[in-house]
Amino acid sequence: MKHLHSTLAVVLLIALIIAIVITLVNYAGNKAYNRKIALIGLISAHLQLVIGAVLYFTSPLGLQSFSGENMKNSLSRLYFLEHPLMMIIAIVLITMGYSKAKKIVDQKKANQTVLIFYIIGLVFILSRIPWSTWTILN
Repeated sequence: MKHLHSTLAVVLLIALIIAIVITLVNYAGNKAYNRKIALIGLISAHLQLVIGAVLYFTSPLGLQSFSGENMKNSLSRLYFLEHPLMMIIAIVLITMGYSKAKKIVDQKKANQTVLIFYIIGLVFILSRIPWSTWTILN
């Protein structure tokens, strides 16, 4: 399960980067907002959230390790608190960006909205990936 979560993380990062780059090109070139490209990032984020939630509730590093004592251990705190919380916030931001852009008539503003929310979401995701223990890198 951990390997699947790590593999899907790579898919999510690639999908978000592609969505951001294409949206940036559309924004700079005054082209129409491409909802399908943004949808790929959204779907990847939600799929990762589902797998992450299953892992969080079944892994000994997740909810089972939630204690005051583990708050003193930076790696334990990363797994049971910081990583899940930041990922949820990032996915909420990505979802908000996609949803807001759907309702905007002005294509340039729609592109701008996706850019802002997706970039902030990507920064949050990158900030709390446990790079030192990531399965893909090992």
